Amino acid sequence: MPMSTAEVAVIGGTGFYTFLDDAEEHPVETPYGAPSAPVSVGTVAGRRVAFLPRHGPHHEHPPHAIPYRANLWALRSLGVRQVIAPCAVGGLSREVAPGDVVVPDQLVDRTWRRASTYVESGAVHLPFADPYCPRVSRALVAAAPDVKAGGAMVVIEGPRFSTRAESQQHTAAGGTLINMTGAPEAALARELRMCYAALALVTDMDAGVEQGSGVGQEEVFSLFRANLDRLKDLLTTAVAGLPDPDGCTCSTWADGIDVTYDIPG
Repeated sequence: MPMSTAEVAVIGGTGFYTFLDDAEEHPVETPYGAPSAPVSVGTVAGRRVAFLPRHGPHHEHPPHAIPYRANLWALRSLGVRQVIAPCAVGGLSREVAPGDVVVPDQLVDRTWRRASTYVESGAVHLPFADPYCPRVSRALVAAAPDVKAGGAMVVIEGPRFSTRAESQQHTAAGGTLINMTGAPEAALARELRMCYAALALVTDMDAGVEQGSGVGQEEVFSLFRANLDRLKDLLTTAVAGLPDPDGCTCSTWADGIDVTYDIPG
């Protein structure tokens, strides 16, 4: 049945369960099961925007059990071509501090039990040297003067936090941020020919950096809640400044390739 379309999507992270005013809710069926929640569609800065809470409306889905494939497929089926992904992250480097907002430019995937691709047959090898869309990333960085650009986000399986030794290993390998949900989300968006960028809020310093008892859940949730209005303002400004996605390499990578899975929309 026909559905309202959206140009842009926001996938809300920990503590970020609503975004749009006067939104229409759209349940979407996908070949990969149900998404985390019905997709809400409304208008932001004159653009049709879809919103999906990554963990569900009441944080039902832990990071290792989020239906990532269903989420991205549902958004693409509504016509979405650009995705902004706010998320809570820990700091691995003294280059960042709690309260910083960072637009990373690299990703290290340390997850191991998630369905991480739509490819189930054939030869379809995703180019992923630069995992985030440079065009969407620039719009996010330009949304406020205190947004930091660059850094590598290490994505761990979760749901537990890192040991100090693990955290120090990630830092020694060049990690700037640590998170539990950035993979396979970014790669799935690219497989569906969508532009994707993360907007990371540093909620804590990870266990290998800080000297105290280590990061705790309430610390993360509390700082994210305190910054929700700030993030929503940043997103509204960024949505208004998004460029035309036509011709972006996030989409054109598949030109001339026999993609063996369904790309809706």
